[in-house]
Amino acid sequence: MNEVRLAFAGTGSFALPTLRALAARGWVKLVISQPDRPAGRGLKTSAPPVAQEAARLGLPLVQPRSINAADVLEHLAALNLDLIVVADFGQLLRRRLLDVPRLGCINIHGSLLPRWRGAAPVARAVVSGDRETGVTTMCVDEGMDTGPILLQRRTRIGPDETTEEVEERLAELGAELAVQSVIGLVEGTVVPCAQPPEGTEAPKLRRDEGAIDWSAPSEHIHNLVRGMVPWPCASTVLGDKRVKVLRSRPTLRSPQGLPPGAILPDRRGLFVATGDGVLELLFVQPEGCRPMSGLDFLNGHCRAPHTRLGAA
Repeated sequence: MNEVRLAFAGTGSFALPTLRALAARGWVKLVISQPDRPAGRGLKTSAPPVAQEAARLGLPLVQPRSINAADVLEHLAALNLDLIVVADFGQLLRRRLLDVPRLGCINIHGSLLPRWRGAAPVARAVVSGDRETGVTTMCVDEGMDTGPILLQRRTRIGPDETTEEVEERLAELGAELAVQSVIGLVEGTVVPCAQPPEGTEAPKLRRDEGAIDWSAPSEHIHNLVRGMVPWPCASTVLGDKRVKVLRSRPTLRSPQGLPPGAILPDRRGLFVATGDGVLELLFVQPEGCRPMSGLDFLNGHCRAPHTRLGAA
């Protein structure tokens, strides 16, 4: 196969395995990432993961406010690109940009399209209790993840896996699929297949979506807990303090007539009554404290014999 010339557009950690895989083959002529932004408690300005990795790999890097800006289009046109590969980038690509590379633009998306189109496909799959997900490579069009599909790879979602854990696995699968897709497009062995117009939306998570409703079924709450890791984290309240719930486990125990949110009188662990049973909280993080086991939280923060979570 002749030399492949491509630009890579990415921002977050999900994109890193794909960038490394493409760069290892000498294909990446330019990396495009989002501008540096304040992050962390101190709001210190820092480069996004892809920009940091590009610097480590010694790759040319630009960080425009808009990838569709005229000067960016001019820069890309001068590179005589075969493709632009996009993964976890965070900006929509307009028509003028899509027409710059010879073979168009492809995206690495963390779902089995057309299910979960949008910014948070992995989290939405986990919160919804999906037992399977995957990675899709697709030709980018002007819609939200609506372009023709190139390749897909399926994988199981474990019953206790968090969004963070599933994303790590999908990122590695995405890198393999990206390389196969580039080779297939260049050699003409991969043919794009149109998606159906109907799909499931996966909008960006909101902080308030992590609030736990203890009257919901245990499985629903468990899926919320694992789906909200690493952000915004599922949470409840104890008195006037917010408590993040980081790990949970459904049980077969009876709530013993206690109302949803009530903590069972059991000193072996933190067991909470739900709408249909009991959920064990394995790890939590009270406001202003470090993460701790449910048992440590029970011993240090729950003085009353029948403390109730979710009630002020």
